[in-house]
Amino acid sequence: MHVLINLFLNTVAVMVGAYLLPGVDVAGFWTALVAAVVIGIINAVLKPILIILTLPINILTLGLLTFVINAMLILLASVLVSGFDVANFWSALLFSLLLSLFSLVFNTHRAEYRSGYRK
Repeated sequence: MHVLINLFLNTVAVMVGAYLLPGVDVAGFWTALVAAVVIGIINAVLKPILIILTLPINILTLGLLTFVINAMLILLASVLVSGFDVANFWSALLFSLLLSLFSLVFNTHRAEYRSGYRK
């Protein structure tokens, strides 16, 4: 159940990001769902490898290279998923920042809910 909720929230985040950013287009809900799955798989498989390979440069840039890696992975997902189009690098960078922000909010809320802390 936890995986399905995560998948739904990521799909909503992809759709909201496509709505808010002019350089990102999603054909519909099912395309956003596929894009969320592909982005999740890419982040689980490729991102750790790229972070380790670029660790010295990432340390020199104080972690800013991670934003570039995220944008490139979003561009890769847009190549792999038809109907999910990202116009350029800057749109991908903003989209990855927006997805990270949504993920932070969702995970923080879920952690508060699980710990029993509610306002």
